[in-house]
Amino acid sequence: MRTVTVVGASLSGLYAARELRAQGFDGRLVIVGDEPHHPYDRPPLSKDFLTGRADEDRLALTDAEDAGALDAEWLLGVRAGALDPRARAVVLADGRTVTCDGVVIATGASARRLPGPAPAGVHTLRTLDDARALRAELTRGARRVVVIGGGFIGAETASSCVALGHRVTVVEAAPLPLLPQLGAELATVCAALHRRGGADLITGTGVGALRGTAAVTGVELTDGRVLDADVVVVGIGAAPNTAWLTGSTLALRDGVLCDDGCATALPQVVAVGDVARVGGIRAEHWTSATEQPRAAVANLLAGRTTHHARSLPYFWSDQYGSRVQFAGRRLDGDTVRIVEGGVDDGAPGADGLLAVCERDGRTTAVLSVDRPRPFARTRRELARQDDETERERREGQAAALSVPHRRATL
Repeated sequence: MRTVTVVGASLSGLYAARELRAQGFDGRLVIVGDEPHHPYDRPPLSKDFLTGRADEDRLALTDAEDAGALDAEWLLGVRAGALDPRARAVVLADGRTVTCDGVVIATGASARRLPGPAPAGVHTLRTLDDARALRAELTRGARRVVVIGGGFIGAETASSCVALGHRVTVVEAAPLPLLPQLGAELATVCAALHRRGGADLITGTGVGALRGTAAVTGVELTDGRVLDADVVVVGIGAAPNTAWLTGSTLALRDGVLCDDGCATALPQVVAVGDVARVGGIRAEHWTSATEQPRAAVANLLAGRTTHHARSLPYFWSDQYGSRVQFAGRRLDGDTVRIVEGGVDDGAPGADGLLAVCERDGRTTAVLSVDRPRPFARTRRELARQDDETERERREGQAAALSVPHRRATL
């Protein structure tokens, strides 16, 4: 393999490039990025960067020494336009073509937007340029901020806006924020962080329309209420960046479909990060973006799947001065048990909270609010259990395949 192109100058793209060099690839390495920036860390955008506690230099994921070690060609500020499997090439939007032997798809995802035109004052928060624009607007004096969506980005942005002294309302269409991830009992506890932190939370109703022509003046809800707004932040999820792969014969369904090792149906093409649906799951988390490239690159260089990228789901979020951490695979019907700390007026107590989800006497997931050490211990135990379960599953599959099949006789 002489040339490998990493499409996406993202966190997962950078980790894939590092893995290529670490695993012995010494050929031509090309990194394509649609933003003009070198890879940067996204989690601080809704937190320290938005509040002004961190500048752009603290977001950078590479320095001169790291870039030198990669010895890569950086093609930044240009989108990938197509993947041409027959020509074994990545076609760029500006007409250039990069011929390569292997491709790592790391194009990530883009923020979902509300339908229709967006007047001034309406923002998403996914990229550095998004964060720059929102931060500039939030420094112009007190604002009435409406955050649409109570997920991680929405909650963190709301928290930052409260810290900056703005009046904040969070609108969540579901009965509770983070309901699919946490379940009703734990989601209720985390929802209380908004109230305790100083933001208003409206749940169970969606957004009908934005008001204002040149600039936003309000948000009309589907129940008829109207919220006055000077700034609106839309945090309703992200869509994987797969449009450029249309016509490539790759299977696309809410991401690039991959096996358990990040390998696609096309030879020498793997996918990692937010754009990849690995083993049927697309996980938009920092840990997935950093862990998947090791297996993906090993399989790319081997020409077949020899490593698997399955890992225990894990996420964290900083909201209103508290760190929320969750790990595991919770299912509806799991029993919730508080192990440490407690609940005070619906919110985590002053000394935090550690709760576990259990099924058939076995821990399936853990939630922590400001209890990092016991959380880390429980997470390690969950990971060990998960590895054992996966090993047993694979051994069972191998045993089933090794049993000779007898032809039925009459």
